Amino acid sequence: MTMSTKKVVTITLNPALDLTGHLPSINNGSVSLVEKGSLHAAGKGVNVAKVLSELGAEVTVTGFLGSDNQELFCQLFEQLGAKDAFIRVSGSTRINVKLVESSGAVSDLNFPGVKVSGEAIKDFEQTLISLATEHDYFVIAGSLPPGISPELCASWIETLRSLGKKVIFDSSREALAEGINSQPWLIKPNEEELSQLLDKNLTELDECMTAAETLANKNIENIVVSMGAEGVMWLNQEQWMHAKPPKMDVVSTVGAGDTLVAGLCWGHMQDMNKTDLLQFATALSALAVSQVGVGIPSIEQLQTLQQQTQINTISQKQPLSGQQGKGSTL
Repeated sequence: MTMSTKKVVTITLNPALDLTGHLPSINNGSVSLVEKGSLHAAGKGVNVAKVLSELGAEVTVTGFLGSDNQELFCQLFEQLGAKDAFIRVSGSTRINVKLVESSGAVSDLNFPGVKVSGEAIKDFEQTLISLATEHDYFVIAGSLPPGISPELCASWIETLRSLGKKVIFDSSREALAEGINSQPWLIKPNEEELSQLLDKNLTELDECMTAAETLANKNIENIVVSMGAEGVMWLNQEQWMHAKPPKMDVVSTVGAGDTLVAGLCWGHMQDMNKTDLLQFATALSALAVSQVGVGIPSIEQLQTLQQQTQINTISQKQPLSGQQGKGSTL
């Protein structure tokens, strides 16, 4: 068992300013009128940091940040009480556009990030080693900017793992495909990311379970698959658990996956038992879809949702070779 801790590092290699617009529907190839919009500091790891901070964590944030437009990030970190260990690089942090339609559909226009220099990479690596002396939990979330290869990112996971750190890795495409070879402690693909990773169209729970079990052969201790309204699947110690939240009125799914990652991380940091942990993280993510933006509007509402989230334990669908005797930190 691990002792509970409040200290955590979130790593956002490719942060973004999110320009979010709400509109009835998108008129492709024509003019679409946005009814309301907002611009705020984001990126998957930054979103995770915001939720963790609201839960009571002592958060250190790092990654790469463009020096030309860092004001909104600096304001957010100060507001959260987060320690800012971002490496500044020349240029502007990218702006991503999210268009949220009345139906709940979200269209993401994600731009490439600012290019990271070799010098900035060295600074980041020194920062990482320094932070590892006093932190056990590291969340690496989001895409990679120009200048950071999937292999380089995977090497950082390997470095942290070799130091005995718990690395939660939430990425997609080439970064995820390469990163899983470094055996992160926990990964959280959604069904779309899992489908891309294994080049299969996965839609049913059974299909996702079978696919995820092939990843467990890579000695990844915790595999969490988020399935939208179908809930959350968690494979640990050759056992599946399935959490299904109550039906929610979906306002926006933006940040729901990041909120789930924060909930999973916090639950482990507080040494919750497995059932409580999965209920908590799933309820937190369900609450996120009922609002615009990332954060916890009501602890009472969260507790109610937690009680209404159903948990089922499922025997593993197929035996895993080489997994017998694997320990768990839960």
